[in-house]
Amino acid sequence: MPVDVERKAAVRRRVLPGIAMLTALVAAAAGLTGCTDGNGIGITTDPKGGGSTATPAQPGKYRSLPQPCKAADGKKLKAMLPAADSLTTEQRDQLYAGTADASFDGDRRVGCRWSAQAPEGTLLLSVNFERVVSYDRAAASDDDKARQVYVRRLTDAHLPFPGPTTSPAPVTGTSTSPSASADAAPTPPPPASPAPSASASASPSPSPTPTTPPELGSRVLEGLGSEAFLDDKLSAAGATAAQSRTVRIVFRTSNVIVTVEYSVQPSAPGTVPPSTETQDKALELAEALAERFNE
Repeated sequence: MPVDVERKAAVRRRVLPGIAMLTALVAAAAGLTGCTDGNGIGITTDPKGGGSTATPAQPGKYRSLPQPCKAADGKKLKAMLPAADSLTTEQRDQLYAGTADASFDGDRRVGCRWSAQAPEGTLLLSVNFERVVSYDRAAASDDDKARQVYVRRLTDAHLPFPGPTTSPAPVTGTSTSPSASADAAPTPPPPASPAPSASASASPSPSPTPTTPPELGSRVLEGLGSEAFLDDKLSAAGATAAQSRTVRIVFRTSNVIVTVEYSVQPSAPGTVPPSTETQDKALELAEALAERFNE
């Protein structure tokens, strides 16, 4: 056999086993990432061992906002803003139609305002809707972002977060220590008061003095939307100016924040608008708006 032929045969004997081994390795690697079923259809497997990505939160319940000037209940408006008898029908319609706030995005933030001159003073009302959107729903949903906005406003109003009620504090002057109660000397009974005379018993009792209505104050509300609070502010008393009262109600319903603000500014000095009546009217309107969003 010639020398060249022997050299070529030797080379083939050395190269062919290496090619066969390389082909087997490539086939084995391909088998780790894919295989075929009986029909020859490829089935892809996850090379990372079944890891999954987090699913983004669903958008908030509300995708748009109603028109606040039309969302307010007409009967509630007339109770809060009584029109003067001197107004014409056109002027009354204009009063209760309200004035819309300027808005750059009607699906994100809208508002409406009303004002009325009554014999007892000036009445102001405003309603605002804000739709909160989370731009990263993988980190927080629209509702979560809306609650963050609500919490900031609750904090700005200096109101506490709702929580469990605390146990009542002990009465001042009494000791809760067992040793203190044991060492304390018994208190002698008070001396008996003399019997009232006939003239004293016959004298009429003094007539009760009129009391001012109680101040309800600011507080967290329950049963209004998802969460709500009421902020009641009374302006400082002046020598000639009357005290005005402003009641602001903020509540969240899903991813929308609703704000109702009602102000009563009396014209007569020394007049204080009652908190009960002012708050009741604002609450009735806020409850009607909450029902409007639930429709």
